[in-house]
Amino acid sequence: MYKIVITGGAGFAGSHIVDAACAKYPASRIVVLDKMTYAGDVRNIAHHLYSGRVELLVGDVADLDCCRRAVKDASLVIHAAAESHVDNSFGNSLEFTRTNVLGTHSLMEACRQERVPRILHVSTDEVYGEVLSGAAGEGDVLCPTNPYSSSKAAAEMILRGYIQSYQEPILIIRANNLYGTRQFPEKIIPRFICHLLTGRRLPLHGDGSNRRHYLSTSDFARAVLFVAEHGETGQTYNIGTSEEYTNLQMAELIANYFGREVGELVDFVSDRPFNDARYSISWSKLQALGWRPQNSLRNDIGMLVEWYVGNLSRYGELFGDAELLQIPHELLHKFAVDKDLAAAEVG
Repeated sequence: MYKIVITGGAGFAGSHIVDAACAKYPASRIVVLDKMTYAGDVRNIAHHLYSGRVELLVGDVADLDCCRRAVKDASLVIHAAAESHVDNSFGNSLEFTRTNVLGTHSLMEACRQERVPRILHVSTDEVYGEVLSGAAGEGDVLCPTNPYSSSKAAAEMILRGYIQSYQEPILIIRANNLYGTRQFPEKIIPRFICHLLTGRRLPLHGDGSNRRHYLSTSDFARAVLFVAEHGETGQTYNIGTSEEYTNLQMAELIANYFGREVGELVDFVSDRPFNDARYSISWSKLQALGWRPQNSLRNDIGMLVEWYVGNLSRYGELFGDAELLQIPHELLHKFAVDKDLAAAEVG
């Protein structure tokens, strides 16, 4: 592949796709199109920018002219840019529609006009809505329940129109909740880690019984490129994991890593206007092609904590003047032990 365009590539998930693409396609030119909102951070891709491996184009996916400039002569476009925080969508739903629906439409039209031969769109498992038992398959009816997931489902309808009417070479992926380094602390895992690092309590929606599956961003990025290479045009692929936790279990997992009891740290707060009880997807279709997740959240907690210890200053606007608490020596030792064990397992 000569030129790969990754929208939202300075954000959390997008920057991990950039990492994977740089490693897998060393001869390719990689262009990141990013609006650089609060969720985008140039530090996420700075090492690639300094080395000349990546070009950053600051622009809006809802701007057709900008999209055309970005995707011109591209061999592959990966559309990862999106407004993604469900809580924010309840109070700012029009911005979610603008970015996720109009932005997707603008990008697809630019790709059509510039005859891009391969397009991969990053959707979400939330378009299926609540899955109280079992798991949703790619052919199930979409039943979104909040402004965020509705905007992502609407974007998919735009894509279906382009696939059917123009035979555009589009593939769609729907992934579980992601975790990893560089995630903005509005999502539960980095938020709880940062709260514990700064002496704050852990706020839980409702009674904490809502369940989610968690997928490593490194596994996700591998899957994105795997689908781009092996997926069938016009098809949708779920990217999933078997690792499932309630929000309360997630709080307990993180608290226990810090040597704390969850009962002494949690504050139960008012729930969202509507909060899906559970998401679950079947990823047997992708598994049949040869992809499987390799990471585990339970094994990666130490790596995540260590990253936020070293990068908490990025999020000063969220935590004010609060300073990092003195990390106990035994916890720092645990970081080192975890890293040594991981290195031994890889070796």
